[in-house]
Formats: sequence, C-alpha cells, structure tokens
Amino acid sequence: MNEENRRRNRTLWIILGGAILILFFSICGVLFVGSFLFFNTTGTPTQSTVIERAERAEIARPAPVATVIPVQPIQIPAGMEDYETAVLTTLYQRVSPSVVNVDVLSFGSNLQPTQPFLFPQGTPVIPDLQADPETLFPRGQGSGFIWDGEGHIVTNAHVVEGADQVQIRFADGTVTVAEVVGADNHSDLAVLKIDPTGYTIAPVARGNIDDVQVGMRVAAIGNPFGFEGTLTSGIVSAIGRSIPALTSFSIPAAIQTDAVINPGNSGGPLLNERGEVIGVNAQIRVSQMSNTGIGFAIPISIVERVVPALIADGSYEHSYIGISGNTFSPICADVLDLPAGTRGAYVSQVLPGTPAARAGLRGGSERTNTNLSGICPEQRGGDLILAIDDQPVTRFDDILIYLERYTSPGDRVILTVIRDGQEREIAVTLTARPERVQ
Repeated sequence: MNEENRRRNRTLWIILGGAILILFFSICGVLFVGSFLFFNTTGTPTQSTVIERAERAEIARPAPVATVIPVQPIQIPAGMEDYETAVLTTLYQRVSPSVVNVDVLSFGSNLQPTQPFLFPQGTPVIPDLQADPETLFPRGQGSGFIWDGEGHIVTNAHVVEGADQVQIRFADGTVTVAEVVGADNHSDLAVLKIDPTGYTIAPVARGNIDDVQVGMRVAAIGNPFGFEGTLTSGIVSAIGRSIPALTSFSIPAAIQTDAVINPGNSGGPLLNERGEVIGVNAQIRVSQMSNTGIGFAIPISIVERVVPALIADGSYEHSYIGISGNTFSPICADVLDLPAGTRGAYVSQVLPGTPAARAGLRGGSERTNTNLSGICPEQRGGDLILAIDDQPVTRFDDILIYLERYTSPGDRVILTVIRDGQEREIAVTLTARPERVQ
C-alpha cells in the first residue's frame, strides 16, 4: 500500500513538473515574440517607417530664405608689400558680390528699328522689329549695387528708362528678374526690387560725402560694354561739379574722377579705399566715343536722400526756389553796380509763380550796355545772394547744394541778399520742383 502511494505521488510530481516546464517555455516563447515585434516596430525602422519619416521631414523643411552678408570693414592683408595692390584686391573681393549687371528688355513695338542697341560684350544689333513687335529685345545694359537685405538695388534712371522687363545677373552668375519700384529723373537714380529668397545678398557699405577730398584714391566696379565685374581705379579729380540731369535742371555736388568709366558702368558704385560707396557712376565726358579720363558720379549725399523715398513712395520731391543766375564775378561789379569785394550768387531771373516770386526776390530788370557780353549778366538790378540760412554763398551752385542736402518742399529758408546797396533778409517757402521749366 505504501509502495503504491509512493508510485502515485511520483507520478503526480512528474506530471506537475512537466506542466511547470511547459508553462515556463510557453511564457518564454511569448516574451521572445513580443520583444521581437516591439523592437522591430520601434527600435529599428522598417522601410515604411523610413518613408513616413522622410515625408514628415519634407513637410517640415523650412522655406528657403535670403542669406544676408553683413557689412564688414575692409582689412588689409598682412604681407602685401604694395599698399595700393592690397587695397584694390581686398576692396574687389569685398565689394564685387554687391555689384550686379542690369539687363533692360523692351518689346519690339517700343523700339525704333533704325536705332541699334548693344547685346552683352557690346555687339551692335538692329533687329527686324516689324516681324514680331511683341518680342522682347535687349534694349540696354548697365550696372547696379545691392542697397539692403530686402533685395533693393540702386542704379541710374537712364539705365532702366523705357524698360518692359529688367533682368539682374549677380557676380556668381545667378540670374533673376527685378521690378522698377521708383525712378527720379532729377537725380538720375532708380531703385529696383528682387525677391531675395534663396539668394546671397551683400549690401554695400556707405561712405560720407564730407570725407571726400580731391586726390583721394577711388575705384569703380561695373560692367562696361557688358564685361561683368570690371574694376578700374583712379582718384577724385574734383568735387562739387554740376552735371546735366534727365530734366532741365542740374545735379549739384557731383564727384569728378579719372577712374575709367565707360557705357555699362552707369549705375555702379564709386568707392573709397575702405570699400564704401561715395557715389553712383552716371556720366562721362567723351570725344568720339572714347573715354577721356573724365567721369562723374552722383554724390552719396543725394543718393541717401533719394533712395529711401523711392523705396517707400516710388518718387522723390526736390526743393524748388525758382531762380536762375550766375556766380558773381568782381569783373562785373561796375556793370551790375555791386560791391567788387563781395562774393555771392547773382539772380538774373525770377520765374513767375515760383517761391522766389512769391517771396519778392528780384531778378535783373535793366539792360546793361557793356563790352563784357557773355561774361556778365545782360541785365542789372537783380539781388545778390550772400547766404542761405546763414550758410555763406560764394557761387551759384552753393544754393543748389544746400537745397538738395538740407531742405524739403514746404521748408522755409532765409536768404541774405544785397539790394540797392543794402543788405536784407528774405524768407522763401520752398515747393516741389516741377519736371521741367521753360
């Protein structure tokens, strides 16, 4: 009986042990399969998971933005023996990315078939405009430079005159389209605008016109005859020149330079040795279409007043007084009955309906009989302006320069004049300059 109980107990233990083993291996199997599935779906990405994450990354990728290179002062590299070489090479590396080529296109219907225009590199072409008058043709080409990180570009008004489309080529060869946001014929300045997204934008540094002196070293970067990225250098030959505008007025305080400037340089920067823009190259004085070493740039003092207004409003209003005259010469003192030792600007004419006329300024009224015709004014009796707002006037251009730099339409200026041998002050309220005067 005892032997039978022992066998029965042994059998139960064997059955129980087998059941425990079976349960143990079952639990291990479940844990193995579960861990495999867990790590396969979360620890190691499957192909579908990789695709899904790639799609999410594509959706979350930020849109391209403009890269704006901050203005940096020019540092002359050590080890260069020739100072001028060091200045010019460093200047070019710093500023050339800021200079662009401006290609102007116009529809054939807006061009004259008898007037050739220049393809890049200066090849003259006269297209068959009557065949397809709605085809865009190259009309002209000039230069420009990046003004700010928002994609504004400064050039000359005469460069983009008559443009139906404007194309910009950067120094690295990339190309984009620009719109003309504003142009001012009185200063021959214009502002273009590109979408800067995805482009590297390098705004120029701007100098101070009061630091410009005759003899200082300057450089010009532009695209003469379509040859992009051309550097020329020279000196400031003179300051305070008056040059013709696209209207019947003049642009005062222009910079004269002997740095070589040719067609295609228009709109590009004139730079001091620190790489700062001190003017916008605009005109040359030529003989039979060759450069004679006389170029002119619109001064930065005018550029800094006009460009922000063109960006904001598309136009700029210049102050207007309404007189014409000459720098007073002592040789004309007896003819005009004025003190010989006096310096100033003689008022030959006061235009009707102008601020000067309303203020009572007086022009010449009595014809002179003199053998100095062509040297002295033809009529005596005009006011001699000695000062404007207590700033001495030694030549007629001093009035124009003061109005351009320091005044706006609506401002009141005080003119100190000599009339009938007596000094007096006359208040003049300025208005906006008309496009043209007769």
